[in-house]
Amino acid sequence: MAYDKFNILTSSAVPLPIENVDTDQIIPARFLKATERVGFGDNLFRDWRYHPDGSKKADFVLNNPTYSGKILVGGKNFGSGSSREHAAWAVYDYGFRAVVSSFFADIFKGNCLNIGVLPVQVSPEFSNKIFAAIEADPKTAVEINLPEQTIKILQTGETETFNLSGYKKENMINGFDDIDYLQNIKEEIVEFADKLPY
Repeated sequence: MAYDKFNILTSSAVPLPIENVDTDQIIPARFLKATERVGFGDNLFRDWRYHPDGSKKADFVLNNPTYSGKILVGGKNFGSGSSREHAAWAVYDYGFRAVVSSFFADIFKGNCLNIGVLPVQVSPEFSNKIFAAIEADPKTAVEINLPEQTIKILQTGETETFNLSGYKKENMINGFDDIDYLQNIKEEIVEFADKLPY
């Protein structure tokens, strides 16, 4: 299934300066019964967003109208815990297209890349600069340039580069998942297969 193409994303950001956010906090286990990748955004950070009676917790950032945007800025070690794909699905379904952190759990990072959410790993120092900029101005714009692999705080001009495998980068730019990629090079695969001696 193809996802949104990712080239340059410019958006305000939602700050979540909490370390060691695990996948059970991102999407609690009781919401993992569905098999389609839709509807999970309603329960993103469910236990942090809502009281047991379903009313919103006013002090949680996603319930604060001051903050909005397609970029979630998390604390260190974001996405730790179980390997559930649903955590990345919930992030995407809520409307985030990128997550920024100074460290990601590997499996969560891979799950994000597989569905069109760009995990941008920055230095702890740059992470702190983003949080400070958002605190000073909640409408602070952050630019994530995937072709150049840079992230910039537009108000200050401060920029940092980030790493990403070439394969995943091309897939994100083209809006491909792994199957789309193979379909796109189908002719090359057939041509290579025809040259095999067996």
